[in-house]
Amino acid sequence: MLRIRVLSAATFGVLMTAAALAAPPPANTHPELHAIAAAVQASNLHASDAALVGFGTRHTLSTTTSKTRGIGAARRWVATQFEGISRGCGGCLEIVKPAQSFTGERMPKAGAEVMDVVAIQRGTSDPERVIVMTAHLDSRRSDVMDATGDAPGANDDAAGVSALLETARVLSRYKFPATLVYSADSGEEQGLFGGKIIAQYAVDQGWKVEANLNNDMVGNSHGGNGAHDPHTIRVFSEGTKANETLKQAAYRRYHGGGVDSPSRNIARYMAVLAEQYLDDFHVRMVYRTDRWGRSGDQVPFLEQGFPAVRLSESNENYDHQHQNVRVENGVHYGDVISGVDFDYLANVTRLDAVTMASLAMAPPPPSGLSVKGAVAYDTTLAWQPSPGAASYNAWWRETTAPQWQHLQQAGDADSVVLKNIILDDFFFGVSAVSRDGWESPVEFPGFAGSFARSPKLGADGKPTNERYPSASGVFGGGAVGPASWRQPAPPASGKTP
Repeated sequence: MLRIRVLSAATFGVLMTAAALAAPPPANTHPELHAIAAAVQASNLHASDAALVGFGTRHTLSTTTSKTRGIGAARRWVATQFEGISRGCGGCLEIVKPAQSFTGERMPKAGAEVMDVVAIQRGTSDPERVIVMTAHLDSRRSDVMDATGDAPGANDDAAGVSALLETARVLSRYKFPATLVYSADSGEEQGLFGGKIIAQYAVDQGWKVEANLNNDMVGNSHGGNGAHDPHTIRVFSEGTKANETLKQAAYRRYHGGGVDSPSRNIARYMAVLAEQYLDDFHVRMVYRTDRWGRSGDQVPFLEQGFPAVRLSESNENYDHQHQNVRVENGVHYGDVISGVDFDYLANVTRLDAVTMASLAMAPPPPSGLSVKGAVAYDTTLAWQPSPGAASYNAWWRETTAPQWQHLQQAGDADSVVLKNIILDDFFFGVSAVSRDGWESPVEFPGFAGSFARSPKLGADGKPTNERYPSASGVFGGGAVGPASWRQPAPPASGKTP
């Protein structure tokens, strides 16, 4: 039965006064999130970063057999860290190592194996809904094909992997309705291959990925131009979905939605969490998928039709990126551990942890959201009930405003009429709220804002079965042979039949 909440004209003036002061979601204060933020330790991040730098190089094509050097040793070390965390929480983490061989401009002609190290913390009541955190384990030198020389990669991206491990350690102490996934990817520098693996793995496992938080270069607060900002992290988010069709794009251009993808509303959600739960640490939303002409492991998630954002430090030092360690004319080049600000990295990790926790505790955003009100003085929003939701909030904002401004509670209805709020003048959305006050991100109406997966469509308008879809085609090449998780499992005895 359709349940409608109507805002009467008599209460409209009072609402507008109160709504102007309303915080965008999540608007509730949860002691658990303060405790999660407080549990992050900069010393743990330093120890993890130092251990990763200690492997000399973590180049994707480096040795996999050495116990002390190369990508193989680094992968095994990360797996050991996840195993230790899991023992501390009574086995709450499942550790998998999805792998696939790829060719490409930055790979051998015959192909080479790329492997991710992934820890999965299963949700208690909504396990198919998944929040994914990623960071890439591999490092590189000035020559992207040099797999033998030292490549410490302290910030790019040992800092991100350190944040990943610390987030897993802190959140493993809690139980969440939704599933949390922590993925240390390889192959990022060679062509985003590790991101392709975990995004494809998510599709093959039937995960409903609500958000991917990709941490890549998140440990430096000093820019190469002398700028210093230890209080801000940039969160990049796409404006329109990578897989929208021409028809969908035409509708969106005319009616709005160009700044309201689910990824963009994840960024807004993170910005509010930072203001509520972090001490003088802020999100700077950047309305781009990534830095200009550059990319990261969030892109394969977008290409698979999942919401995803990239976290990246407020100021970059290009002398410390993709460079051999050296000194020339008094300038220090290379990505060494002295260039990582671990107090800054701790705040980034706190943001990751409270975001993942808040998303996993809240219901999913409402689905099937529609808006009506053409040639009318009222706006009507309608949606399908969200599992675990006890109530809903209707939000609207000026079309030029970066954050949601006004709020009307809709109770447990699945429709709301906003009296004397004219559709032409605002953007609208709805969030879902649990019985104990955990609130989802806002969903914008229609395809442009839907959190449901939007896979690439074929000419017939149906989802394609293309593996590792790429909108950019960067670095060429492709998969070689079957993925590890699609191969037949060996017999229980371990012997070949």
